[in-house]
Amino acid sequence: MRIIFVRHGHPDYARDCLTALGRQHAAAAAERLAGEGISRIFSSTHGRALETAAFTAARLGLDTERCEFMREISWGKNPGPWELVDRRVEKGVPLMDADWERSPDFGANALMLDCVRAKADATDAWLASLGYVREGTFYRVAADAQPECTVAAFGHGGASAAIISRIFDLPFPFVCAACGPDFTGITVVEMPHRPCKLVTPRFEIMNDARHIAGGNVSYGQ
Repeated sequence: MRIIFVRHGHPDYARDCLTALGRQHAAAAAERLAGEGISRIFSSTHGRALETAAFTAARLGLDTERCEFMREISWGKNPGPWELVDRRVEKGVPLMDADWERSPDFGANALMLDCVRAKADATDAWLASLGYVREGTFYRVAADAQPECTVAAFGHGGASAAIISRIFDLPFPFVCAACGPDFTGITVVEMPHRPCKLVTPRFEIMNDARHIAGGNVSYGQ
């Protein structure tokens, strides 16, 4: 199975929708994804993600399956995860710290931690529904898992980082720093098809945004 993670296009955050540039991003992403063999489309229920997904859904003639757990993480009025990552880097704190949840920076934001933990549990349930059941840090492939299945998941920078950190068992701060996507940046994760065996995922592509070359807006803006 292949999972194609797609961040939303350039947004109007106040209205939770895409800007004119964001719609160009989404249209370009739909053309980029047209030949990927996608059979199912999942999306966060935020408007900006659903609007981005709609371009690919229309291009492929598929429905969009709405997933509450793919909504963006919340951090209230506290610094966001990328600002906290920058602070860690400035202080020389390793981003691969396994105890990041207990750190003075990330550990002080209970709202964000609850969101990341909830997404970890929901990610396990979602993958199990697709035929990959978590055992420890690996996945047991169901006997009836579809070998050639490719699904697309449209979401957000923070939420996708939380989901990917769970899939690969990597610290959330590291994934925020290393895997932060551009608008409509595409990250492809391959889940090997070995029925009844334990498997580990692998990255096929990381943050491919070539389809919006020339009109790209950097991550975090």
